[in-house]
Amino acid sequence: MRLPTQLIRTLDQRRGVAAVLLALVLLPGCHPGVLDPVGPVGQGQRTILLNSLVIMLGIVVPTIVAVIGFAWWFRAGNGRAEYKPDWSYSGRVELLVWSVPLLIVIFLAGIAWIGSHDLDPPRPLASKQPPLRVEVVSLDWKWVFIYPDQGVATINRLVIPTGRPVSFRITSGTVMNSFFVPRLGSQIYAMSGMATRLNLQADRPGRYRGISAHYSGAGFADMHFVVDAVAPQRFAGWAAQARASGGPALDAAAYVRLARTSATSPVVTFSAVRPGLFDAAVRDAGTILVAAEKSGRQQP
Repeated sequence: MRLPTQLIRTLDQRRGVAAVLLALVLLPGCHPGVLDPVGPVGQGQRTILLNSLVIMLGIVVPTIVAVIGFAWWFRAGNGRAEYKPDWSYSGRVELLVWSVPLLIVIFLAGIAWIGSHDLDPPRPLASKQPPLRVEVVSLDWKWVFIYPDQGVATINRLVIPTGRPVSFRITSGTVMNSFFVPRLGSQIYAMSGMATRLNLQADRPGRYRGISAHYSGAGFADMHFVVDAVAPQRFAGWAAQARASGGPALDAAAYVRLARTSATSPVVTFSAVRPGLFDAAVRDAGTILVAAEKSGRQQP
């Protein structure tokens, strides 16, 4: 029996729509994330996620098996299944029902307790090398990275050496944001008027994606940055080249212009940075915001 042509076309169209929907569902999973870490913090967090999954499956899988088993055993055609309408209590069943979830909660609480201390964002990472200091300021809608020891700064590009801890101090010059590099781990909030601390490390070279994980306004979707993890020699060369490039300097006036401009920004490298700019941004965040609002936010 042959199907009508119109029915065949309809089925083909529905298959096409289903394929597109399936692709849209699976496509976000193609981008490497927290389950493909490149540093010790990300690896520790992946271990916590996988251990928690295994522990929770300890109750999910038996429950699914028990539901299927009960449905099969007490089916209408099974004459051996005993019906007990007056049954109401069993100490053994109560012990089993409550002890398993209790153990699951205890195990998950133990993992969360130990992991939250081992991976505490301000806790320095164990290393024979001194950490690289990087100061981060979130603005509308861009990220400013200041290297106080190297005397340079960048916008929307973070360059770090591999195998060396990076000690971040993070603040916001405008509204609250969240600094997050999924493959390095540990998102942390950037808040106006205060500095939060975060320690990360990249173990192998590569280009990784950084994002704001907290909605902050109209330009939030474009508020992302690149993380270039390079060999230590290449990082030293990049810093020296940035200082000698003769590019713009990040001083107080340039910072106020950045805070005033409510737009995304291409990657920019500053050849010099005013000392203490980050501390001033934390201390005077409210004053800078008021000045920016009074002068009017300008589009570039």
